[in-house]
Amino acid sequence: MSRVMFMVGETSGDTLAVELLEAMRQAGQEVEPFGAGGPKMKAAGVELDIDLTEHAVIGIWEAVRNYGKFKGFFDQLLQLALNRKPDAVICIDNPGFNLRFVRALRKATAGGDWRPKIIYYISPQLWAWHESRVHQIAADVDQLLAIFPFEKKWYAERAPELPVDFVGHPLTDRYPDLEFRDPKSQQRPRKLLLLPGSRAKEISRHLPVMAQAAAAVDAEPMVVFANESLAAQAKLLVPEVADWDLRIGGLHEALPEADVAIASSGTVTLECAWFRVPTVVLYKTSWITYLLGRLFVKVKHIAMPNVLAGREVYPEFIQREANELNLAREANRFLDNPGRRLELREELDVIADSLGGRGAAGRAAESVGRLLKN
Repeated sequence: MSRVMFMVGETSGDTLAVELLEAMRQAGQEVEPFGAGGPKMKAAGVELDIDLTEHAVIGIWEAVRNYGKFKGFFDQLLQLALNRKPDAVICIDNPGFNLRFVRALRKATAGGDWRPKIIYYISPQLWAWHESRVHQIAADVDQLLAIFPFEKKWYAERAPELPVDFVGHPLTDRYPDLEFRDPKSQQRPRKLLLLPGSRAKEISRHLPVMAQAAAAVDAEPMVVFANESLAAQAKLLVPEVADWDLRIGGLHEALPEADVAIASSGTVTLECAWFRVPTVVLYKTSWITYLLGRLFVKVKHIAMPNVLAGREVYPEFIQREANELNLAREANRFLDNPGRRLELREELDVIADSLGGRGAAGRAAESVGRLLKN
């Protein structure tokens, strides 16, 4: 029986951890899981010390404002690791917290008789910013599990001593194979899917401008929220939301119905690409976070499908450019140009094929299992 500590701080990581844990169990690995995570992990039998997903924040400024709270969580989890001495610590995404945690754990155990295996699942996006952290990761992490095809080569060129496995993207296992739907054959009103984000700050920044854009798009709006709390916030902020096709969860059911989407930049843009939905991407954040990002971010695009393609496949707009005129114009261009939609679908097919195929969680579990045996 291996004692495994999970370090998860966001809703997406909560799902990833459960998928990985289930794959480990299916592979016959006996584990005693505990640590920080969310409600899905708790339901899967993980002994949670803290639900960090309830406290997720966006951007540098928000993190600074909540420093005291997160410092308390940090110290509590570090002491938990030192007390329970897991065989492995699996950090899932959330690099602002997890990379500091790993560094502190290595310092605290230096020279002792206990040295846990450190696995990092979902590579921190060092290729986008903060490339210098690659040397810290190489020193502190025993195995990096990458989900994008270019990451293995990127690390090999900068830190060849760091073991990196490209396991593929988890979403390839989450959804059935797609059947092509010809827009011309549809006998229903066109639908505009709005995806404002999974956090309260994203809802407040994105939903009002999305609603303004929706009024200028010739399609019926539907919107998906991660939970009832965000839906309630949205109704207070934009009352007309109550008259839309409003969904709580069920993104994978809404995407096949959508003719076009307007989405907050994040993991959801890759899900839009997987379902071959034409999408307009936006992102608004605090001006301090934006200006700092301008200084440090090295990639040209914010939407992951665009990063993978190396060019703007999905139109994207940031800050002032993320206004109702730009969003509505691009959404209408997708709706009114069947040729553009077909061309986009071919580009999205290439992006989807690059994600590694089915079995990502199983491949990740195999990597973890090999490391635990050594």
